Amino acid sequence: MTVRDLFAGPGGWSYALAVLGVRDVGLEWDEWACQTRAAAGPLTIRTDVAQYPVWPFLGKTVGLIASPPCQAWSMPGKRLGLIDQPPVHQAVADLAQGRDTREHMLVSCRDERSLLAAEPMRYLHALNQHGEPEWVAMEEVPAVLPLWRQYMQVLRTWGFSAWTGVLNAADFGMPQTRQRAILLASRTRTAAPPPPTHARVAEPESLFGPGRARWVSMAEALGWGATDRLVPTVCAGGGPGGGPEPFPSGSRKTLTDARARGTWTPRPGSIALPSRREAPGWAEQPGTGENRPIGAPAPTFTREAHRWSWSLRSNNQAHATIRRADEPAGTLFFGHRANECVWVAEPAPGGPDEERPAPESIRITAQEAGVLQTFPAEYPWAGNKSQQFSQIGNAVPPRLAAHLLAPLLGKALPLTPDDFTLAA
Repeated sequence: MTVRDLFAGPGGWSYALAVLGVRDVGLEWDEWACQTRAAAGPLTIRTDVAQYPVWPFLGKTVGLIASPPCQAWSMPGKRLGLIDQPPVHQAVADLAQGRDTREHMLVSCRDERSLLAAEPMRYLHALNQHGEPEWVAMEEVPAVLPLWRQYMQVLRTWGFSAWTGVLNAADFGMPQTRQRAILLASRTRTAAPPPPTHARVAEPESLFGPGRARWVSMAEALGWGATDRLVPTVCAGGGPGGGPEPFPSGSRKTLTDARARGTWTPRPGSIALPSRREAPGWAEQPGTGENRPIGAPAPTFTREAHRWSWSLRSNNQAHATIRRADEPAGTLFFGHRANECVWVAEPAPGGPDEERPAPESIRITAQEAGVLQTFPAEYPWAGNKSQQFSQIGNAVPPRLAAHLLAPLLGKALPLTPDDFTLAA
């Protein structure tokens, strides 16, 4: 008996399961996500979920996980999934009765990826004939919530306790206000949303509850040093003898040189990263050239540091989400040039009035994006930059996944500091 993970991606659900002491078998089509999973360790069947038969899983499945592709439904895309809702809902209703009308419904879809959200019901119906699975966990963008409600009603008629709703990942210790529609169901336990552990403003422990910590900021998650104004300092001049210069008043090349020399260093101790014991710093991953050392000494701050503050901009569009480094990130998504997330350094309010250089922006690295998704800093992302960012943006954050899965598995949280980033 094992867990089956449909649309498994690079391993967000799988990593959370491993931390909780459970293994899964993932079904995934994307070549680079499969290579990432192979390097990270989870078992994977490279296949098209829509074509793979269910019979190999019968009598062997204790849990079913599904995170269908979100591109047809998410805000960055054309959201044709919203137009395709009628045929998708009909396909789910038919599959729940054992009638496979997917081919007919696909003709009515404006985006063929929309119908992938109906695939979990094909597996669920077949498994249910054998009294499986024991539990179900599904995740998607908020626009899919009406479909999850349909799943919930079906599962309840099959004897499951089921819950669905939208959760904010920041409420569970993620450094990102990522909102997702969640479906949880169980035959043996009461399905309910996990209790939040964090809040926008810290809440003290009281007679009415254990209290909640303040949302985790990007700076905390990345291990950046902090003052009133968050600004790493790098050395100018291209060598150890160069004097300190508050970035970004130096050139873009200054940051590149700092990465190469290893002087771009976050503050150790602010996030539980396994690598800080296993390796004192980053070795550059072949083909990426983007790794920044983690676990090295803290950056220094000059008397000029107060003049600059760092923010993360989600894309280059007018409505881009911009968050300061002392806040959680907005939802990270990647897919085309307009959706590149960049660090922007700007003059801090209240500084001197003299003329200052124009703000500079530096693209977020795959390692930074992965940590903001609560993957371990050393997670072995495969592929080129574009392929890595695509995997990261589409992945289920392991920390959120663990909070969702632990009650279904009868496990307790929080975990110990050695269990990667879950115990902040």
